[in-house]
Amino acid sequence: MTDDPVDSQASIDAVGDRTADELDPRVHEYTAGEEQEGIPFIGAGPGDPGLLTVRGKELVDEADLVVHAGSLVSSALLVEHCADAELVNSVGKDLEELIPLMRDAHESGRTVVRLHSGDPAVYGAALEQIDALESEGVPAYIVPGVTSSFAAAATLRTQLTLNGVANHVAFTRPRGKTLDAEDDHVAEFVEMGDVTTCIYLGTHAVSDTMDRLLDRDGIDPETPVAVVYHASWDDEDVITGSIADIGEKVESVGYRASAMVLIGEAATGAGYERSFLYGDWANGGATDAANGEPDDAADAAETTETEADD
Repeated sequence: MTDDPVDSQASIDAVGDRTADELDPRVHEYTAGEEQEGIPFIGAGPGDPGLLTVRGKELVDEADLVVHAGSLVSSALLVEHCADAELVNSVGKDLEELIPLMRDAHESGRTVVRLHSGDPAVYGAALEQIDALESEGVPAYIVPGVTSSFAAAATLRTQLTLNGVANHVAFTRPRGKTLDAEDDHVAEFVEMGDVTTCIYLGTHAVSDTMDRLLDRDGIDPETPVAVVYHASWDDEDVITGSIADIGEKVESVGYRASAMVLIGEAATGAGYERSFLYGDWANGGATDAANGEPDDAADAAETTETEADD
């Protein structure tokens, strides 16, 4: 254990310099589902403890110290899986406090878990912590979780991609302290038409975001919007409307955080076309375009791709 201060930015830069031109060798040694050496950064899922992955549950259940993302992680999950662990709320703590805390606990032989909301890969700020830890000699790795846009789609009983409706999904956030106005591409995603735009960290800015979309030529004000507050939590709430009226609806209930905003026709689950996966070609009906004969190789390739996408 050491009391040496941590220069987090220097640590991040150092690790980045080492990995910019060559993948970390552990990339070829472990899959995403395997337990590894060091501190796991676990996606706690959207809220419901049942949506914590099996691997995440195993690791959290064994932890002596759980550093968690405050109210973004449901208290039900902490009670169910962390009753015997020391809990530390990371909200309000900077890297210079968090890194020594986790480093010292790990070096003293305690089992440490870092619990993020949703999935750490989406607006999780996990990598900067991992890089800072590893520069201090403490290995760390990511355990995936269920991100809130997936939970919101499940609540809405729809898909983010729908044949003939939405071929693309955009994960984004509105302009603010973290994102400059010129880097806000919400309108561009919505303007494409066949995109389901998932807005994270934007509950407080729904009205402002919709006003800017209304000012954009070519965007239909009747484009469907669904706002799912606390997706999968006990107090989950769903508000539906359009670009024209969803801002007023959200303001009327007073939500300022913790809601997922889905923009696009897929939010309604309506108007889609039957997919190719269960069409006639799946039973040998597909033919080679050149000679009209069944194309088994093409069928096999298309089945693989379609199963992944549909």
